[in-house]
Amino acid sequence: MRLMEPLGIAQDIVEPTVLKRWADYPNQHRYTDYSDSVRETAHHAISPFPYQPSLNNKLALWTGDISILQVDAVVNPTNETMDDNSTTCQKIFSRAGSALKIEIFNEIKECRTGEVRVTQGHGLPARFIIHTVGPVYNVKYQTAAQNTLHCCYRNVLQKAREMGLRTIALPVINSIRRNYPPDAGAHIALRTVRRFLEQYDSLTCVIFVLEPCDLGIYEILLPLYFPRNLAEQDNACWQLPNDIGGMDGEPLLPDRQIRIIDNPQHALHGDDTVELSSQLETSVNIGEHAFAQMQGDLDRQRLLGERPADPLADIMLKQMQHKERYERLLRRAKTEDLTEVSGIGCLYQSGVDRQGRPVVVFVGKWFPASKINLDKALLYLIQLLDPIVKGDYVIAYFHTLTASSNYPSLHWLREVYNVLPYKYKKNLKHFYIIHPTFWTKMMTWWFTTFMAPAIKQKVHNLPGVEYLYEVMPPDQLEIPAYITEYDMTINGLRYYQPDQVLSSPSTST
Repeated sequence: MRLMEPLGIAQDIVEPTVLKRWADYPNQHRYTDYSDSVRETAHHAISPFPYQPSLNNKLALWTGDISILQVDAVVNPTNETMDDNSTTCQKIFSRAGSALKIEIFNEIKECRTGEVRVTQGHGLPARFIIHTVGPVYNVKYQTAAQNTLHCCYRNVLQKAREMGLRTIALPVINSIRRNYPPDAGAHIALRTVRRFLEQYDSLTCVIFVLEPCDLGIYEILLPLYFPRNLAEQDNACWQLPNDIGGMDGEPLLPDRQIRIIDNPQHALHGDDTVELSSQLETSVNIGEHAFAQMQGDLDRQRLLGERPADPLADIMLKQMQHKERYERLLRRAKTEDLTEVSGIGCLYQSGVDRQGRPVVVFVGKWFPASKINLDKALLYLIQLLDPIVKGDYVIAYFHTLTASSNYPSLHWLREVYNVLPYKYKKNLKHFYIIHPTFWTKMMTWWFTTFMAPAIKQKVHNLPGVEYLYEVMPPDQLEIPAYITEYDMTINGLRYYQPDQVLSSPSTST
């Protein structure tokens, strides 16, 4: 099957709508009729990737030039310094023009393996470019390479979802130049995309951009992960490998299927967990909990090695307890009625910044700390942020006209800070406080110094709304009218315009 550029379409721009979808490709394979007598030899009793026509209609294949696809975002597999000389990278940079190199040099600098960075599309028909760095494959560190490659694909898809994108051109991220076996990489790519499309309906079209050498591999493996009929679905039970990954398509190792620790070292630097107050219904008496007693628990034997006095092992145990507590809160957040909190409107996502990172807005004046059910407030915080914090994000806290009755206690803030997993702190890139008072600056300094040192360097005090426009477009920021009106009374009409350059305010806390 040769995928050629569509007839009648100008070759300088190709729209996703003209590309044939995977559901429309004819099935040219003949499958063995496996009898019931040998069914026990199948790798899977039923296919873990059932036939779903709606998913097949979201996939397209393309062997042409990625730089002419008119999609919301193209993916650029690059290296850590973002100057890879691969064919895909060269095509993207050539058409995007020098503005792309300038943006990378001034704003992005580098991209670590497994992570993603977003730039504008510049001269491309695509609106954005999502850059990612695939792993170097070494059979000695095979597991690490598999996990990293999965993170590349998952982070790309998650970033597209966070930015509200609908169409994406996805080339092969793993590279034989980095010694990654093409077929092994294709398995991870396809199952990761499949699981993401099952979980989220944000993308309407994923275009697999393939070199001729990869096309044959994808033709063989696509029917296993995206069967086009029941015959392909049944055949996949024998053809799929035993290891088809976890719920997100991530690699799994039987010996390591224990409660994952976000970052054990984090607790060594002052972020040890504390018990939730009795105010929260989810508080647990650790001494009475079966998990704490670890009766017959193999995880404890493996982690602690029957040496309870080991300080690092104790920290790891607390981290596991911490993770279980958060997962219980997350389950509650997804099932309980939180309209009494969500209806207040003090916490919401408002667009993305200039790096494509989602911006979470918190309006201090609208937070009724003395009246609200703080347990439900925490659940709503988790419900809103859990899907966002899987990637980079920023928070804008508007302290405008906030009264003392809006302040939650520092004790409660610390409990919230400690119950949130490490990803909340790690992926938070900036915490902007707009219109801070002297009291706010002092309490922020005290809290980040003694309670939350992991985010201390991420906190920035901004005297006016206009300073936010340096880091996010004005049309991406939705705030209450009273904040804008107040800002005008103290700062005048000094709002960002495209031809203006504002000096950065002091970010000292």
